[in-house]
Amino acid sequence: LIGLVVSIMPAIHAEADTGRRLTNSVGMKFTYIEPGEFVMGDSEGQFDEEPHRVTLTKPYYMGTFEVTNQQWQAVMGEVPSQMKEPEYPVERIDWEQATEFCRKLSDLPSEKQLGNTYRLPTEAEWEYARTAGTNTAYSLGNDIEIIDDYAWHANNSGESYQKVGTKLPNQWGIYDMHGNVSEWTLDKYDPDSFQKYTDSVNY
Repeated sequence: LIGLVVSIMPAIHAEADTGRRLTNSVGMKFTYIEPGEFVMGDSEGQFDEEPHRVTLTKPYYMGTFEVTNQQWQAVMGEVPSQMKEPEYPVERIDWEQATEFCRKLSDLPSEKQLGNTYRLPTEAEWEYARTAGTNTAYSLGNDIEIIDDYAWHANNSGESYQKVGTKLPNQWGIYDMHGNVSEWTLDKYDPDSFQKYTDSVNY
């Protein structure tokens, strides 16, 4: 699926505070994320997941829920998903379709009037929102026993997508960051990028 970032006019951006929510013209909800610093990567992960410190210097709004079929249809006109229920996450889309959705959403007259522009989050923005200020393997902590309360996964979903927002959110109020469908980010994969990291990477 898509994780969406919304960029707002500076005046609105300046007035927003931690925890502020935004709802756009097609019913998508967003959560305000303060700038901050975190360690991105996984020391026990793949060779290209070298941990490194990242500083996000600008606030942003992150989609509170995965984009639903209903919201996708409102912007794109048709639903590509296998499971087409309105409140289920849109699936079976590629990166180009995801970025085109952001472009078309930004071009809606109601969004232009508000000065809202949309894009996919960078991988750093997505991971920062996922960790929600924690330094554990999951934003819910290291206790894998409670993962069922926060995520749909292969062992509790019947190997099927589920309605968005039906599990608990993370500490910042964002849902389905640990399961349900995979989410696109803005970055294109660079297998050598881990060699370029420094102790502090600004975004």
